[in-house]
Amino acid sequence: MRDQILLAAAFALAGCSVSDGDGTANTNSTSLEATPKPLDPQKVLATAYGFADAGPDKTAPNNPVMQTQAVLDSLGFSPKVIDGKQGRDFELAIRGFQVANDLPDTGKLDEKTTAALSRWKDRPATRLIRIPEGFAKASFVPNMPKEAKDKAKLPNLGYRDLAEMLAERFHTTPATLVALNPANGRRDGILRVPNVGEVDLTDAPDNAQWRETLMQLGVSAKQPKADHVVVDKSEGVLRAYAEDGKLLAQFPATMGSEHDPLPLGDWTIQGVSRNPQFHYNPRLFWDVSDKEDSVKLPAGPNSDVGVVWIDLSKPHYGIHGTPNPELIGRTESHGCIRLTNWDAVRLAQMVGTGVKAHFQS
Repeated sequence: MRDQILLAAAFALAGCSVSDGDGTANTNSTSLEATPKPLDPQKVLATAYGFADAGPDKTAPNNPVMQTQAVLDSLGFSPKVIDGKQGRDFELAIRGFQVANDLPDTGKLDEKTTAALSRWKDRPATRLIRIPEGFAKASFVPNMPKEAKDKAKLPNLGYRDLAEMLAERFHTTPATLVALNPANGRRDGILRVPNVGEVDLTDAPDNAQWRETLMQLGVSAKQPKADHVVVDKSEGVLRAYAEDGKLLAQFPATMGSEHDPLPLGDWTIQGVSRNPQFHYNPRLFWDVSDKEDSVKLPAGPNSDVGVVWIDLSKPHYGIHGTPNPELIGRTESHGCIRLTNWDAVRLAQMVGTGVKAHFQS
């Protein structure tokens, strides 16, 4: 099913020059300079992970739902995955936009909402990109173990394949990428993807691995700062607010279960761990045998907590990412609040130690 995506990677690799890491082709010539110039980290990341447009998309299908999803996603009102389909997550994203813009809270693309979104009407639903070398040459984990003890033996919990990695970068699913790129389509290493734009690393922490994560997940570092967050169990969303009460962002979330209910009440964010290792303790999980050993799982987007852990004052509870974004809101958790990796990364840029978190039913 993913063959055409992997084929595009092969073409991308074939067209890549051998690079010194700063985007300059290595010609094996002798440098006249005694000391090489220091590498520009932004330029290195842009070379490895930047997605430039690959020309106009003249045959793009008309998909107004995907176009609206892409716009809402860019504004911080996540539809979960950008797939061109209407549903509960799409309606919730519209409602978030409506509340933030003092519009009637209908969850529908009514006249007033359509008018408010019209400033982005010329933004295409999709774009054509050529896969950059950082993606095509990434280290994948095609045979991801199921057992924690086996995962702990790996150097990292990276993506299974290029299709999964590209899907996360463009906030969609591998199935959507396949639908946008039929098998009888292009063979030149160019792909059609949801129109998730380039990444602004302004305000990014001085952390090379985190900057790379921002690039990989298509999330700009420059985000509004939240004064507090509200986790709403009845609606299945996490909302971030400014000090004046204005809604800044909204994300679909998985939260709790019958065995591990959402801890209602007021809590405080104690810290944000980026690309964390995960201390897997079976005694904290009702559905895991206590005879299993505790292990430390390596970092990576396919970690049980994804690429972010936002620690809460409630012991053993946090807000984190997931290796299965399409299941957000459809499965249960062990009490924590689970977001897509890209939404968790965005939230991590909005909150910090001391931000209040209110959990309500």
